[in-house]
Amino acid sequence: MKPLLLGVLSCSLVLTVQALYSSSDDVIELTPSNFNREVIQSDSLWLVEFYAPWCGHCKNLAPDWKKAATALKGVIKVGAVDADQHKSLGGQYGVRGFPTIKIFGANKNKPEEYQGGRSSQAIVDGAMNALRSLVKERLNGKSGGSGYNKQSGGGSSGGSQKDIVELTDDNFDKMVLDSDDVWMVEFFAPWCGHCKNLEPEWAAAATAVKEQTNGRVRLGAVDATVHQVLSSRYGIRGFPTIKIFRKGEMPEDYQGGRTRGDIIERAMDLFSDNAPAPELQEILSEDILKKTCEDSQLCIIAVLPHILDTGAAGRNSYLEVMTKLADKYKKKMWGWMWAEAGAQMELEASLGIGGFGYPAMAAINTRKMKFALLRGSFSETGIHEFLRELSVGRGSTATLGGGNMPKIHTVEPWDGKDGQLPEEEEYDLSDVDLDDFDKDEL
Repeated sequence: MKPLLLGVLSCSLVLTVQALYSSSDDVIELTPSNFNREVIQSDSLWLVEFYAPWCGHCKNLAPDWKKAATALKGVIKVGAVDADQHKSLGGQYGVRGFPTIKIFGANKNKPEEYQGGRSSQAIVDGAMNALRSLVKERLNGKSGGSGYNKQSGGGSSGGSQKDIVELTDDNFDKMVLDSDDVWMVEFFAPWCGHCKNLEPEWAAAATAVKEQTNGRVRLGAVDATVHQVLSSRYGIRGFPTIKIFRKGEMPEDYQGGRTRGDIIERAMDLFSDNAPAPELQEILSEDILKKTCEDSQLCIIAVLPHILDTGAAGRNSYLEVMTKLADKYKKKMWGWMWAEAGAQMELEASLGIGGFGYPAMAAINTRKMKFALLRGSFSETGIHEFLRELSVGRGSTATLGGGNMPKIHTVEPWDGKDGQLPEEEEYDLSDVDLDDFDKDEL
């Protein structure tokens, strides 16, 4: 990135979006580190908004959410989670769109979806109705759900006993060591107070992680007082001890926090580490571009030289660089695409790179219709620097031509071979007598 560009701040693609709430508001900012303490362990009724700073509907809701929080202060707690930044927390509660509002009432581990209007008055009315229901339940002797005890097998805490795999001396090697999945395993003792405190967090995390990773990261538990072969093999000296197992690697001690948010966040990191790099796709149609970019916060698009200019070997070297970077940034869940120079002229024109400077690269945010251009070299180092700058909110951006996605043509995929010049039409000159031409014309 050229030094001049570092000082030019525009509408950032990734991390410079302003938070919708501040400490001066009556809306309580919630994160994985404080959610369990503030919400789950609280006796208060909570209204929690899960939002994304770039979301237009969230921005429209913010003034009414703040107004409702002020009106309900001291009566009902009102919080907000930046679920774009804290994806583990949003995923734990099944957040699929923004804004999503949840009511954490009698059973904090099973929040209700808020279905009311989005004005401050409607929010207050919905909150007070939920509060009346909570008080009525308490008056009738209903106390809500308590934590489920993994060792004794009771209750519910947002997790389920079936989502924690019981591991033993007999099944551990087959279930864990021979598995292609990643495992987080708790070694516990039934009499251990810290283990009992961890139970509801481990249960809730097990359910969330199972759903979010499609079972590719699993949570298990070993009663180390019963299965002493395992306890001895892994040098368990205190309880609870949590270890991470990946196929073919030595087990790793889990060093994170003990809340469900902490556990889920680490599990999602493990899932990302173990996941394949995103597929590098050629832009063959509008549908391919639209689906890839709509599913990603950023779409990284390269325009590579014509095959006649590079041959298959040259093109593959560019694609190899992109594949390495896609793997390096796979946790970002960005889309990665490429097109041949001249195949998508409207796209090139909208990015201001048409007709020259190949290979070229742009990072596009289709939600904002903003893009940034690679100014450095098209190399692993150059692209890494470009993407790193964007990730920390630096670099200049511009509006995509016209503020709309350009027309995308349907083209045939590259066959992986060197290009061939079009065949020229052959002329039979065998009957032509060159002496019939004036020598000065030859």
